[in-house]
Amino acid sequence: MTCLLFHKPYGVLSQFTPEPGSRWDCLASWISSTGVYAAGRLDADSEGLLLLTDDGLLQHRLTDPRHGHARHYLAQVEGLPAPEALAGLRQGVVIQGRRTLPARVEIIAPPDLPERCPPIRHRLSVPTTWLELVLREGRNRQVRRMTAAVGLPTLRLVRMAIDLEDGAPPLRLDGLPPGVWREASAAEAARLARLGSSKLGGRERGERERGGRKAQARNSLSSRAVCNWP
Repeated sequence: MTCLLFHKPYGVLSQFTPEPGSRWDCLASWISSTGVYAAGRLDADSEGLLLLTDDGLLQHRLTDPRHGHARHYLAQVEGLPAPEALAGLRQGVVIQGRRTLPARVEIIAPPDLPERCPPIRHRLSVPTTWLELVLREGRNRQVRRMTAAVGLPTLRLVRMAIDLEDGAPPLRLDGLPPGVWREASAAEAARLARLGSSKLGGRERGERERGGRKAQARNSLSSRAVCNWP
């Protein structure tokens, strides 16, 4: 099993092939390892930790909402959060007709993060606030939709960690500059292997096999792709 931890920069799709007509870059410009694909996604305008693997079952376990692996985010939002806004984020807000699951949300001091390229655009007359959020679901643009629902538009979003829910510390972005990837350490690989092999039934074996075939197809295409910075 191969598993990579990648600090996805702003402006990069979580896939190895470019979208026709898109101004966004793709993973093929950044990752030379073959046979892997993203276990979960980050929007092109978001940054942070992205896991990649060649194991279809592991990808399934990390993305299936039934398993609820916590994701840790830092979000810079426009405005000063009122107590009611924070309570709404923690208890759940309605986005796209469904209420989000309860989340952990705290105001934090501005974190020591690399500057985004390009920098965020914000109004100098409007203050910004940094929030730490921990979510157990991964709906489309969820953090951005949640903060917008309580009147706090997200200006910058960085995923810092992914919890494997095995009692050990989450996998973290620490030490990875933007655009850099590394292989999982021996200890991390062992934890991921245990997660990927747990409760391997017939249906999940099929997920592993299908995942492997998809990875081969994606990388066959990405080897021919030319991805340009927008």
